[in-house]
This record gives sequence, structure tokens and C-alpha cells, in this order.
Amino acid sequence: MHSLSVRVYYEDTDLAGIVYYANYLRFIERARSEWLRTLGVDQAAMKAKSGRVFAVRRVEADYLRPARFDDLLKIGTVLVQITAARIVVDQAVRRDGATLFQARVTVACLDGAGRPVRLPGIVTRALTRPAGPVEK
Repeated sequence: MHSLSVRVYYEDTDLAGIVYYANYLRFIERARSEWLRTLGVDQAAMKAKSGRVFAVRRVEADYLRPARFDDLLKIGTVLVQITAARIVVDQAVRRDGATLFQARVTVACLDGAGRPVRLPGIVTRALTRPAGPVEK
């Protein structure tokens, strides 16, 4: 499992002082990007080299408890499934071990015209390699 820490800033909250619901999607997006980066997947280079990008196809989300200004959150990302053109992950936002938000996210690989395409080999290898240090 990959974990990313995020601090809640005032700009993340609504009038009630709790994290605005759509900002959880931003938090988990950052966590997925950092997860891929730690696996050695450079999304900018992937786009430049092959024209392939990732796009969220589906999100199933549960809002369980509110996060508030200045909370330190941990966003966990776990691979659930990989297919030829999709990645499915479970993500959870936690504060002090308590789950505040959880989601299952399906990400599709697309070409420059927005059509589904196979995941690049570097992504498949990164996601299926045994856990351990990232090769340089």
C-alpha cells in the first residue's frame, strides 16, 4: 500500500468548516499520481512518448466522517485489479487511523483521441512487479 500525507487548508473547507466533498477527489487524485511516481511511472513522459494518458472512468465513493481545517490526513492507495487498458484501486482517506472517506476508482488508459488503449509496458511491469525498492 502507498500512503500520502495531506494537510487540510482553509481553501479545502466549506462554510461549515469541513472539507468540501469534491476535494476528497482531489486528494485521492494526488495520491494516485504519487503512487505511480514511486513505482517509476512518469506520466508526462508517457504522454510525450506514446500519447497515452490516464482518465478516471468510474468512482464509487463513501463519505463516512468529516475532515476539518488543519487535519493531517493519510491517503492510502492499493491496487485491486489491472487489465489490458484499466487500473482499479481502492483508496482511503484517514485521520488518526479513522477512515473518513473511501473510494474504488477505475482509471482507463486513453490515446490522444480519447480512445481506450492498452497500458504501456512500463506501467504493466511497474504494477505487477513484486513489492520492494524501485529500480532506477
